[in-house]
Amino acid sequence: MQSDHNPNDNLLVRIPVLAAFFIMGFCDVVGISTSYVKQDFALSETLAGFIPSMVFIWFLVLSVPAALAMNRIGRKKMVQISNTVTILGLLIPFVSYNFFTCMTAFVLLGVGNTLLQVSLNPLLTNVVKGERLTSYLTAGQVIKAVSSFSGPFIALFAAKVLGSWKYLFPIFALMTFISWCLLGITKIKEESSPESQNTSVASAFSLLKNKEILLCFLGICFLVGIDVGTNTVSPKLLIERCSFDVEKASLGSSVYFICRTIGAFVGTFLLTKIAEVKYMKANMILAAASMAFLFFASTPFTICLGLGLIGFFCSSIFAIIFSIALKSCPERANEISGFMITGVCGGAIIPPLMGVATDLVGNQIGSLIVISLCIIYLIAFAYTLRK
Repeated sequence: MQSDHNPNDNLLVRIPVLAAFFIMGFCDVVGISTSYVKQDFALSETLAGFIPSMVFIWFLVLSVPAALAMNRIGRKKMVQISNTVTILGLLIPFVSYNFFTCMTAFVLLGVGNTLLQVSLNPLLTNVVKGERLTSYLTAGQVIKAVSSFSGPFIALFAAKVLGSWKYLFPIFALMTFISWCLLGITKIKEESSPESQNTSVASAFSLLKNKEILLCFLGICFLVGIDVGTNTVSPKLLIERCSFDVEKASLGSSVYFICRTIGAFVGTFLLTKIAEVKYMKANMILAAASMAFLFFASTPFTICLGLGLIGFFCSSIFAIIFSIALKSCPERANEISGFMITGVCGGAIIPPLMGVATDLVGNQIGSLIVISLCIIYLIAFAYTLRK
């Protein structure tokens, strides 16, 4: 009955929070951007492999400090700060385009996205309660995935119609500003606990003594490694195996994100009927089978099919892992969110390993091997979970 009088239990309050997940997807533009920047500045595979690190390394560095700062300033205010940093980062390479400004933009995009992911998931818990949380977290991933697959299309539109892929940046900046305004006029009553207000870095790190939280952290790390890695390797596979140019090769990233969006949408409903651990086990096994298929795919159709299946089967896993972690210790949701988002640093760790493996092997099979190892961990992790 309390929810009837709760000002947060209102669709008009939930919509701006869910809409902010669209901005969260902007970090995935680094996948197709890597191919453009590699081409524009004639980079090696190894050096190009570090470009996603400029975005995702900040999840390792800033997530826990951001979570502690969020205890003091509030979740909504942290989301708004993240939007401001993102807008600044997106405008820099449009004003001046060179390798340094591109790296600066990716750094600020990563900082902004780190602050957003740390604060937005807990903010959602203020407006969605109980058993609906996993479903709403998955819905947020649907919105994020829509943003992710829109990125390559917007880049292609900018390149073909506006004359340069770089026009993608001001388009994204405008969208972020709209989200900033929409959330700014929305009143959200935030809940806080005395325990979280007095949390230190040391006490926050004590959460890692909880085995389930530690395994969830590693799960997020390898899952994001799969996501960023697959996004990054998608156009490269089409370039290497089908002789596509960079613009046409963006099809691979788009197919991956479209299928991830569909998978997350399906998962939003299925997770209300199927136990989340059982759902994770089945999907990760099917993702492993899809990756095995991708090793031998050699035509545009089979490559896109393999990429799409991986996106589909991995689409709901982030929400499942995040929900398991939050439910394990709900009174420390801010700190747990910080640790889980720290795991997004997998997007900074896995692509460089893929670049090195590709240079060693001599083709993109090296990248696929690295992604496969991440999938194997998630299968093993799923079978350690009870329920």
